[in-house]
Amino acid sequence: MIKWITKLFSSTQKEENTDYMKKYLIVGLGNIGAEYVNTRHNIGFKVLDFLAKKESLSFETVKLGALAQYKFKGRTFLLLKPNTYMNLSGKAVKYWMDNENIPLENILVITDDLNLSFGTIRIKPKGSDGGHNGLKNINLVLNTQQYTRFRFGISDQFKKGQQVDYVLGDWDEEEKTKLPERLEVASEIIKSFGTAGLENTMTTFNGK
Repeated sequence: MIKWITKLFSSTQKEENTDYMKKYLIVGLGNIGAEYVNTRHNIGFKVLDFLAKKESLSFETVKLGALAQYKFKGRTFLLLKPNTYMNLSGKAVKYWMDNENIPLENILVITDDLNLSFGTIRIKPKGSDGGHNGLKNINLVLNTQQYTRFRFGISDQFKKGQQVDYVLGDWDEEEKTKLPERLEVASEIIKSFGTAGLENTMTTFNGK
């Protein structure tokens, strides 16, 4: 009897550990409010909205954000759009990471990057905030830079002193034309991160 109970307990533990590793928190950074919907700074929200629409998912208003659940190849992806505004993104990330018991290595943060040309993709397992206020707050709240970030290039085509207006401005017509294809690639990156792993995802998509 004792052996049977021990075996059952061990089996249950293994299942729980497996489930734990198969859950991913995908965080798209952005600002809430209609005035920000189509801005460059909201590319994180836009990527998650694209995937949700493609897979017929619905976002539910939850504590500190909007959340949708996507199941793919035995993995569960929690798509999170924080409602804390960009500068306090870390609060939402930490809450849902703890609430869903998601390990740091299973977190992917999607953000805009001025240092990359439009649509260029760079996935990194760690790094500094690069001057991005959303990443800066996440680093502060999590007390680490050891989480994967997916940087989406928005370029730096603005005049001196106009960075804020540019980042919080709408995409130009050429960018709008190219955006759907870039969003399609971005949605594939999310799935690859959970199924193929970080290294394979970086090899496949970085610079694409």
